[in-house]
This record gives sequence, structure tokens and C-alpha cells, in this order.
Amino acid sequence: MNTRAVLAAFGLTGMLATLPSHASDMRFTGTAKADDGAVLYTERHQVAGHCEGDLFRPVKHEVAYLEPDSDQPFATKNLGYEKSVIRPTVEFAQPDFNERMEIRYPQPRQLTIRWNTPGSGDDIENFSVTFTDQTVVDAGFDNFVRQNWEAVLAGKSIEFRFLGPTRGEHYAFVLEPVENREIDAEQVLQIRPTGMVLRFLVDPIVLGYNENGALTDYLGLTNIRKNADENYTAHIRYSVETYPDCELTP
Repeated sequence: MNTRAVLAAFGLTGMLATLPSHASDMRFTGTAKADDGAVLYTERHQVAGHCEGDLFRPVKHEVAYLEPDSDQPFATKNLGYEKSVIRPTVEFAQPDFNERMEIRYPQPRQLTIRWNTPGSGDDIENFSVTFTDQTVVDAGFDNFVRQNWEAVLAGKSIEFRFLGPTRGEHYAFVLEPVENREIDAEQVLQIRPTGMVLRFLVDPIVLGYNENGALTDYLGLTNIRKNADENYTAHIRYSVETYPDCELTP
């Protein structure tokens, strides 16, 4: 039984609001493989945050992408969750293709995207996008799953909007349980578009989670570029090295 359940049993959940927060972090590693089992790259994740009561609240998330047998990253991503855990600020760079992307929130209901497109580095796309409370950005999907953990455990489907940053628009998606023979996890889910046209263009992303609410598998299109025209599609398996001092899920 987790801390929240213990407090609830004694009618003390109201105390959570007055409990002080303390710093904590989480570290995990992902290995991305192609269909033939070849390792494409690895991901090193470090998430800094704090415990609010007994629940982990991420603040900063750093990712380094490394080729096999290399200690030097070929791409990096920095995420900031100060304003929202499902809509982080984003700084992504893959220098081999002169690609860089930044996502910011200059206004409460507006985000901006600045994308140095692959190639010479001289072509820049700028977007300004309005959004709703149900809009999810980048790795915010992971926290969105945890926010809806009770619904996930109950097998419910949850509708949301997901940002397509290279198109400067967000689209209707659904998070739902699914069966997949490639993923062996406590909870197997997928996020897929619900619009008729996008359903034919975008394959679902399949996710695995363990009983602690930690991501174990990601199967689908990645944000790492294979060449100037396409990104890798991979099965990424995650291993947690350090859990935070509090729960990941309510």
C-alpha cells in the first residue's frame, strides 16, 4: 500500500496539502532497436523534480542520445515542466542534420515553435499555436498517462490533443488499452489519431508500463532522424536506474 492509501485509510489525506516538498530525481535508460534487432541508439534520461506529498512532480528532463559504443551524444533534448507536466518547453538538437527545435509558451493559451529544418540550417519554420487544457506536447504524454492512471487501470479510453510540431498544429488522439505481442508489460496502451485522414497517415504508438507507472516500452515513430527525409521507427525498451523517493502515480 502506498503512502497516499495509508493516509486515506486513516482519513489524513488533507494533510498532503500541508506536507513540505523535497527534491528528488529519476534516471532511466532506453535502447532503441530496429525490426531486425539491431541497436540503433541509446537514450539516457535524467529527470529532476520534487515530491509533493507522496507524488513525484517532474521539473526538468534531460535526454542524451548516443550511438552504440559511443559516450558522446549525437542528439540532445531538454524539457522543462515548470508550467505544465503535459506541455513542457522543448529544446531538441540533432547537429548531424543541422536540425533544432524549440517550443515555448509566451502566453497562457499560446505556444510557439521554432524549427530549423534538416539540411543547410538556413531554413526556419515558425508557428504560433493556440491550445486547450487537453493538449499534450512531446514527452508530456508520459505524464498524461500517469495523470490518468486510475482510468488506465480501469481500461478506459481517454481523448486528448497531441501536438505535431513540424506541422504547427495539434490533432485529436485517444489513449486506450491494447494487446501487442511485442510488448510484455503490466499495462499495454496505445495512442492513436482519431481523425479519418490522419488515421491513414500516422501509425499508433504502443506503450508499456510497469506496476509503478514507469515506462518500459515505446514502439513507433521516434524523434530521431534516420536521414533528411524520415525518422527512425523503433522499439525502445526502458530500464529504470533510480526511482524518485515518492510515487509516480496517484
